[in-house]
Amino acid sequence: MHDWSRGAACQAMDPELFFPISTEGPGREQVEQAKAVCRGCPVRQPCLDYAIDTRQLNGVWGGTDPEQRRSLIPTVARRRETVPAPPLPGDR
Repeated sequence: MHDWSRGAACQAMDPELFFPISTEGPGREQVEQAKAVCRGCPVRQPCLDYAIDTRQLNGVWGGTDPEQRRSLIPTVARRRETVPAPPLPGDR
């Protein structure tokens, strides 16, 4: 368990809500219900970061469905490449 997950709004909920069989048809309503839980979650961003970093292919993470996360991956990768690394202790 990750430290951030202890504060997740979904912690006491049925995990199946966040892993619908499909994101289309009847599953679309389930996805929207899961995203509604995420909207009020205090750890939404760490959850999304985790899902992107670990390439979670299924489920609702950080208020996003798999398709949304796939569209974010190139953006996140580019952003990480362009952000300079913090200086090491003793560097000037």
